Amino acid sequence: MRVELSDEARRYIGTFDELTGVGPLDCLLQDGGDRVVFLLPAGEMAEAIGPDGRTVRRVEERLDADVDLVEDADTPEAFVANALAPAAVRGVTVSTQNDTVAYVEVPERDRGVAIGSKGRTIETARTLAKRHFDVDDVQLA
Repeated sequence: MRVELSDEARRYIGTFDELTGVGPLDCLLQDGGDRVVFLLPAGEMAEAIGPDGRTVRRVEERLDADVDLVEDADTPEAFVANALAPAAVRGVTVSTQNDTVAYVEVPERDRGVAIGSKGRTIETARTLAKRHFDVDDVQLA
């Protein structure tokens, strides 16, 4: 799937790449630019975070925004689980009856984590899953 990025998102990707050495695959600007979500290639999360989180903090300072990172995956199930981290996802089932919906099983104690403050985490998962796997919705089962 082809993802259309705004000029601002492309600038943020360039800044992230310059500061971390990791080239994001996608960038979401949220909360009026106060929150930026980068989709990273699989296996590059540790490099992007850096020792004790110093590298990602440097990105946050430069962008003057909170930065969240999501790791890419090969399947929609693994992708949705990554997008809901740090929630403990027990399983993801993708149904394609009418629309394509990812049903996510999380322990009751992690439902709030999966939803996130003001629903941000699950909305991010929905947006990224739609953009990269054509998943119409993500729901907690």
